[in-house]
Amino acid sequence: MTIIFHKVHGSGNTFYLHEEIPNMFYNWPLTAQKMCNPSNENGADGLLIISQSTKADAKMRVYNADGSEASMCGNGLRCVARFVLTKLGVTVATIETMKAVLSVQQVEPIFKSIDTYKVEISPVSFKLTSLPMKHKNHKQIVNEVMPEFSLDIHFTAVSVPNPHLIGIVPIHYIEDTQFQEQLATSFNIDNEHFPDGVNVSFVHPVDESSIFVRTFERGVGFTNACGTAMTASALVSATINLVPYGEITVYNPGGFVKCEIEKNENHVHLSLIGNATFFATYSGELTEDGEFIINSVILHEHEINEYKELELQAQKNVNDGWSSNEYL
Repeated sequence: MTIIFHKVHGSGNTFYLHEEIPNMFYNWPLTAQKMCNPSNENGADGLLIISQSTKADAKMRVYNADGSEASMCGNGLRCVARFVLTKLGVTVATIETMKAVLSVQQVEPIFKSIDTYKVEISPVSFKLTSLPMKHKNHKQIVNEVMPEFSLDIHFTAVSVPNPHLIGIVPIHYIEDTQFQEQLATSFNIDNEHFPDGVNVSFVHPVDESSIFVRTFERGVGFTNACGTAMTASALVSATINLVPYGEITVYNPGGFVKCEIEKNENHVHLSLIGNATFFATYSGELTEDGEFIINSVILHEHEINEYKELELQAQKNVNDGWSSNEYL
């Protein structure tokens, strides 16, 4: 049977996206491993599967490049939102994820005519049990230096619902990724702190209302961007007064997004706003052992080129911000 996969990305976080045919069953963890391998059309960070839902307009499942399943994916959710909203001919819908039913909507372009979507990120918890994380007798960790991790990085642990360890770092940790990779790798093998692993992000301010985030994703490694990590990083930055609450621009190696952090008494509402770019459509056959045999490819060159312009503008904005002594 001929099936379709779209190659998509949100902020340079790349995925294969497929709408599942009812009553057809495939080994999606194995397929994710095969399709996301760099030897296959440069690979991808994950696989997004859209299916029918009894709770929402559609259901999303997310498989990392290693075949593990993630609770949520903010960048992937925007791409799923674009597919579902276009199919239904609407601008607002709901998508069922592993932990919650989330609202999605099409909004004004974030840059030129780029397709842009706003998605809800939920649930949110600072409880260490929600990640889960074990650290002495702590019930939560907010803006703390933990000497066994680092002597000069303030960490916060939060789930949104994917588990995140957010470090506010001096700029040399952004310029040289070696320490972040070593630390994150140690937390994603057998360790005493994170039994299920954790996403590790390093954050440095760009200006008074924007930050730069680099993320080492659980089950993937370094990616151009991670939607839940960017949202978690914006939340943490606002919580510790690095930036004000409201709309925060979050730059990353793959471009930028906007995060809305709304706080009302003890309740926090998070939204992620950014591109949903479809840059290729593949038609072919999927074998039982997860191999996708491509018959035809359509490249969406206008979307590819327009996003390259966004990337260049994002790099310029970051460099301009860091040229100020205040943010070095």
